[in-house]
Amino acid sequence: MRMIKLILAAAAAMGVLNSAPAFAQGGQCGNTSAGFEDWVADFKQTAAANGVSQSVLNRAFANVSYNRPTISADRGQKSFKLSFDAFMKKRGGAAVISRGRSMKAANQALFASIERRFGVPAGPLIAIWGMETGFGSYMGNQHTMSAVSTLAYDCRRSEYFTDQLYAALQLVSEGYLSPQARGAAHGEIGQTQFLPRNVVRYGADGDGDGRIDMVGSRADALASTANFLKGHGWRAGAGYQPGEPNFVAIQGWNAAAVYQQAIAYIGQQIDGN
Repeated sequence: MRMIKLILAAAAAMGVLNSAPAFAQGGQCGNTSAGFEDWVADFKQTAAANGVSQSVLNRAFANVSYNRPTISADRGQKSFKLSFDAFMKKRGGAAVISRGRSMKAANQALFASIERRFGVPAGPLIAIWGMETGFGSYMGNQHTMSAVSTLAYDCRRSEYFTDQLYAALQLVSEGYLSPQARGAAHGEIGQTQFLPRNVVRYGADGDGDGRIDMVGSRADALASTANFLKGHGWRAGAGYQPGEPNFVAIQGWNAAAVYQQAIAYIGQQIDGN
């Protein structure tokens, strides 16, 4: 995946980071590749009618195709049905805890800065970072625009991913997302795997260089993750275990109960409380 650069001043001036308009979906959804090309053509017409420029649409969809690995991943999330212990074993929870403690020690100033700014301690951020990409070691190899387009076309969650597709087009239109970018199977971007709409809403500059790079900057990825949690109700100083006030913010990160429990547990082990 190419680096995504979001220039904060320009983003603020153009409203890039704070809009989430409701758009029509376009053509008929489908559950096979058969109707995908027709759907893309219909979607492009609908998007153009909603104000997306033809040049942006042409660039964004130039190499888009139906992405079978995305559908396979979407249908195959069996680990979320495992017990907590089995899930932790399958996802390498013990290794995430061990390495996460080292990451916390090695980046104390960064995590202290993020906690002062957003109220989120290191533990849950490191847990998400480790569980999502192995601390940035693997961020995916799927064509982002194809992945998001495929899921917008697919009937299972068409409305949700149509919104993600419009957000991706917004990022492309402002030069923040390359039409050739590669990432995870559902179109997630960067070290903590933000969907396009979450980049638009919660992207934060963590290293002070005036831009947001979810791929190349761990500081930006972690600050953005903290901003996401804050935006989902995180309260500074409150607990984040199940039943505690900040667990609701963790629930906002991922809908799977076992994943939520794992993030809370790993975070607690790293934070030591």
